[in-house]
Amino acid sequence: MIGSAILLALAGISLSFLPQEISTYLSGSSHPVFSLALQLLGALYLGMAMLNWMNKNKLLGGIYGRPITMANFIHFLVGGLSLVKATSVANQPAFIITTIIYSTFAVGFGYLWLNTPKSVK
Repeated sequence: MIGSAILLALAGISLSFLPQEISTYLSGSSHPVFSLALQLLGALYLGMAMLNWMNKNKLLGGIYGRPITMANFIHFLVGGLSLVKATSVANQPAFIITTIIYSTFAVGFGYLWLNTPKSVK
């Protein structure tokens, strides 16, 4: 949870405060609508980061932790699959690294989602 919270917070802060620079890096130009979409994506990442950070010490799975685990699993699974498709079209190092990170988190949250939680004490 801490790792995903930090990753999502870094992405959220970057997208919120540097949308034009990121837009230029990704597409070669900075369109105002694309920059706005990146800022909104940054807000979503920050919200998800805060959700993960606030639940870092909770037992994942079960009745209360299952929705958080499911939300993270879906986010990282769908994002990872989208990144696999993007990486196959545009073979950029940033896409490859992000794809590996997303896939790792998808596997981890999928494991947590499918298995019974165990308290570590």
